[in-house]
Amino acid sequence: MANKTEIRFGGSGGQGVVLAAQILGKAAVLDGRNALQTQAYGAESRGSMARSEVIISDGKIGFPAVRKCDILVAMNQESLNALIKDVKENGMLMVDSTNVTDIPQTKVQVHRIAITETAKKAFGEAFYANMIMLGAFTKIANLVSREAMEKTIRENVSNKTIENNIKAFQKGLELNH
Repeated sequence: MANKTEIRFGGSGGQGVVLAAQILGKAAVLDGRNALQTQAYGAESRGSMARSEVIISDGKIGFPAVRKCDILVAMNQESLNALIKDVKENGMLMVDSTNVTDIPQTKVQVHRIAITETAKKAFGEAFYANMIMLGAFTKIANLVSREAMEKTIRENVSNKTIENNIKAFQKGLELNH
């Protein structure tokens, strides 16, 4: 059986979970793996719950949706509450401890990271929280290379924000997990 990892990102519309998942999927392809990315969000894009999924595999991806995720990244409490039930028993949970204060009793490995707080301190706003999260994710999950992530970030963000996005990604790599 091919080595396959199913990841689900959850947050509010505007937190960048869709872009983060797109970047992760493209970086996995750059690293020579197969990847599939999907997304869903509420009727209003900004503020309602947004969800994005990535499947990364060494072989063919037979089913195009995440049923039970190996890794859940929750950028806010609402997404954690809605999505925690879908994490595999031996899975991993990454939460933005700035926005998630109540983590239910679980058997999964939990990583609490002050993602939004770090973005606000480093950049004066939460705008780069998704790139900080991707940096932390890259270090913790060890699914894609740092080089592929940085190249993909450069190719998928606006020219005027490239350097700050890269700095935010690198900041996430440095955070204690």
